[in-house]
Amino acid sequence: MAELDLNLLTALEALLAEGSVAGAARRLRLSDSAMSRTLARLREATGDPLLVRAGRRLVPTPRAEELRARVAGLAEQVRAVLRPAEAGLDLATLERSFTLRANEGFVEAFAARLVIAVAAAAPGVRLRFAPKPDKDVAPLREGLVDLEIGVLGDSGPEVRVQALFRDRFVGVAREGHPLLEGAITPERFAAVGHVIAARRGNTDGPVDAALGALGLARSIVAVVPSFPAALAIVAASDLVSVGPAAYLEMIAARPAPLRAGVASFALPVATDPITISQMWHPRMDADAAHRWLRSVVLATCRDSGQE
Repeated sequence: MAELDLNLLTALEALLAEGSVAGAARRLRLSDSAMSRTLARLREATGDPLLVRAGRRLVPTPRAEELRARVAGLAEQVRAVLRPAEAGLDLATLERSFTLRANEGFVEAFAARLVIAVAAAAPGVRLRFAPKPDKDVAPLREGLVDLEIGVLGDSGPEVRVQALFRDRFVGVAREGHPLLEGAITPERFAAVGHVIAARRGNTDGPVDAALGALGLARSIVAVVPSFPAALAIVAASDLVSVGPAAYLEMIAARPAPLRAGVASFALPVATDPITISQMWHPRMDADAAHRWLRSVVLATCRDSGQE
């Protein structure tokens, strides 16, 4: 035990996260040469090269890939054990950076209120909103993300989940669109051109399943990666789209010059409501600052009128 250097665990965490000696050095505020020496010690300790050169970059070995999922959690646990016990959380002096992964619609709808609430209580806290290209919770397990916000995917049994609010799908079209004149039947809705928001390009969803049960299919003209992008196309064309009601209600509440020039309507087919949740890794359950952040996120969503 006398030869055990826990600094090597922190260095390994940085190297695996950054994938380069220079990046890990910047992260730990060390010189490149010092980081290179540390990598050499890690190679000796693990009996594996860990990072090997492929052209101009370094790539992880299979052993490094195996360690990646474990090291971040171990490093956080070590820091928690060696951190002085706190009698209470002092938000006024708290200095912390939190990474929240959420889709573009959530960020546009809630980030401003969330940032204001956090800054008012804890001016030393920084929020970083990361893009959400998928529902993979690996970043939570690896400690790269503090909170995941969205619809629950294949999370695994260990991930903690708290519902924030329930949402529903509604249709959206530009103001004055011919579809809005008269009853919106499934046939009329399916016949107009549609723009679909799909992060991974998948054009099938609950609305398509409901239309398919009636022998109908949408006429898809365009597929974009986010609903705000779809909304911009809808506002400038005769295409229609489907999106979350919470985001559209936020748009409707904006001052007139900032509105998107669109109108929402009830879908002519039934779809199940969706639940927006916040998810985190259990290693953060007892972290006082993380618990406080979760409470702020929950209060911000509930105060916005969502249920």
